Amino acid sequence: MTAEQLWKQSGLTGEYEAWAFSDATDKLAALVCEGTKTATCSSYDMYAVENEPIPKVGEYSVILDSKDNAVCIVRTTKITICPFKDVTAEHAYKEGEGDRSLDYWRQVHKKFLESELESIDMAFSEDAKVICEEFEVIK
Repeated sequence: MTAEQLWKQSGLTGEYEAWAFSDATDKLAALVCEGTKTATCSSYDMYAVENEPIPKVGEYSVILDSKDNAVCIVRTTKITICPFKDVTAEHAYKEGEGDRSLDYWRQVHKKFLESELESIDMAFSEDAKVICEEFEVIK
């Protein structure tokens, strides 16, 4: 099913973004659908360099799998922007990955952010800002 088909089927109106997780796409999408993953994070600098608007509370997203099939719709419930080093254990747990610990989260997300920032000729640091987003599955 396409993002547009799922959106129409949902009965929701207005705008939405359709996107897929860049790493472990299908695994993370499945964690969202089952309710284990209720948060994600991204590089603040990537949004700034690409001149993209930062996600806002109340926005809808259609989550896609690795084949661009729509798997669910989520609504953003909370946005926090902070340095990487200040991401909380609570947020790490809500991301639902690995053993859900802050240590695991830091290890995996440091590698992810290093790669993301390298693509825009920036270096990772513990002070690099991240956008921590929480969401709920709507459909």
